[in-house]
Amino acid sequence: MTTPARRTGGGPPFDGKAFVAGLSTAPGVYRMLAADDSVLYVGKAADLRKRVASYFNATPKVTRTMAMIAQIARMEVTVTRTEAEALLLENQLIKSLKPRYNVSLRDDKSYPYVLVTRDAWPRIAVHRGPRNVPGRYFGPYPGVTAVRETLNLMQKLFKLRNCEDSVFRNRSRPCLQHQIGRCTAPCVGLVSERDYADAVRRASLFLDGRSDALTDEVGRDMEAAAARLDFEEAARLRDLLGNIRGMQARQYVDGRVAELDVLACAMRGTHACVLLLSFRDGRNLGTRAFHPRTNGSDDPAEVLAAFVSQHYAEQPPPREIVLDRAIEDVELLEEAFSESAGRRVQVKTSVRGDRARYIDLARRNAEIALASELGSQAAQQARSDSLRDMLGLAEPAQRIECFDISHTMGEATVASCVVFDAQGPVRGQYRRYNIAGIEPGDDYAAMHQALTRRFRRAVESDGVVPDVLLIDGGAGQVAQARDVLDTLGITGICLVGVAKGEARKPGDETLLLPDGRELKPGAASPGLQLVQQVRDEAHRFAITGHRGRRQKARSTSRLEDIPGIGPRRRASLLKHFGGLGGLKAAGAEQIAQVEGVNAALAQRIYATLHGLDADGSGQGQD
Repeated sequence: MTTPARRTGGGPPFDGKAFVAGLSTAPGVYRMLAADDSVLYVGKAADLRKRVASYFNATPKVTRTMAMIAQIARMEVTVTRTEAEALLLENQLIKSLKPRYNVSLRDDKSYPYVLVTRDAWPRIAVHRGPRNVPGRYFGPYPGVTAVRETLNLMQKLFKLRNCEDSVFRNRSRPCLQHQIGRCTAPCVGLVSERDYADAVRRASLFLDGRSDALTDEVGRDMEAAAARLDFEEAARLRDLLGNIRGMQARQYVDGRVAELDVLACAMRGTHACVLLLSFRDGRNLGTRAFHPRTNGSDDPAEVLAAFVSQHYAEQPPPREIVLDRAIEDVELLEEAFSESAGRRVQVKTSVRGDRARYIDLARRNAEIALASELGSQAAQQARSDSLRDMLGLAEPAQRIECFDISHTMGEATVASCVVFDAQGPVRGQYRRYNIAGIEPGDDYAAMHQALTRRFRRAVESDGVVPDVLLIDGGAGQVAQARDVLDTLGITGICLVGVAKGEARKPGDETLLLPDGRELKPGAASPGLQLVQQVRDEAHRFAITGHRGRRQKARSTSRLEDIPGIGPRRRASLLKHFGGLGGLKAAGAEQIAQVEGVNAALAQRIYATLHGLDADGSGQGQD
């Protein structure tokens, strides 16, 4: 149930005490709103009446809180059944409404996971982004280095494949990974499906942190193999058992396998850094630094409490969360995390032994990361101010977008759009555009199509537009951008072309300005350094997208499009001819000699691979 209280913009000040009188004593969430309906603050409460009343009593409050209260035009409350529900709702509203005075977690990088796919022959790989690939996800890990170390360990211990499906389906002989003992080569049938499934199950036990159960199972299998005199298998299992126990010996914390996160918060003024140090199954997975938006708060305990609440609403909590300082609502957080995890989760703020040393380590790393971030922000501000002066802007640009085009001789053309704000790249708003329907290699048409798609959507949905629009290219590319903006009736954007110098040397770029001027600021210009940073990021993002699109097109076997060709026949054909190249060089009569392929199917295969009609008339499409 939501209860609003409102005053009009010209009415009397908000009467907080009158509003409190009608509130319930139940748990819930309250929202403070300004006269323009923007959200000032979202908070949770075990007792709504008591919590909201605390803002309007005579107790002295910090300047930030007094400034917030002075702006309140109305309030809304939502009653929940439990405090845990209030905590979850608060996190959802902070994420969606982005209140002006709440501390909010700002992290535009997706966490890396270890993915074990759900296939007949499962693949183990690093995964970022939406978890929409069928399979089991293990993690999240603080950084990609920890994931790669885990994958390296999985390949050594369990010899699972990590190749792409397109490579796996088209192998005709074992690859180098098999030769160096890191894969059992399921692609060419050198391991049975049952044995491979056992390896996948054991790897999953290890990744789940159940290494004790794994060692017990391997030990039993080793003894059984020795009893039936299969000494080769017993020796293999003995080596596996030794490796697993060796890992365990290095992974114990305080005499037992630990699953914990250690968190420390460092602050300078209203700038904050929260440092996360993770352990899973006793393994130190490394650290990750976060820089929350404090929105004026200078209280480390408040920042840390907001981080813990929001972070573990998105990520699965470990069994133990160790903090470098006391925070509010520890019991509520434990209750909510335990409920979501389905097991007990402890939040600790007073520890000794190894955990105290880990807190000290996290604090020192948080200070270092914060100093580095502040230095980076100061440099970013200097570059932004220089760009303002160079382009003649009234204020530093709050949003910069840059477009670039990437292709290989016209193949798989991709346009990229990257976004920078006052703090740097906003990766969550990057976009790629697959370009189609143009002459291959026509960069002007590609730029025109990408910009039209980007800004038409902005016009139709009243979306955001940049203060500065950078175009990686010369006068022709800039003319395409000007034509798109004029056609759509968009004004107020500073359009700048970034043309490379004759030797393509960084610092020799020429900036093409809207009024026709050409600037060559030189390599020492902070403003040009910002332009280079944005342009290089657009170039990197475009190339990555182009290579992915090109590789996908090249790695998809055309055999998959032929009716009557399933995985078994496809494997037989590729094995018989030594790969797709050998199959394409064969005639229909030779193809028909492969077991399970009749003359009609052979003719279809030949026609598909050579762009012919099934009767060989040559009228098909390439």
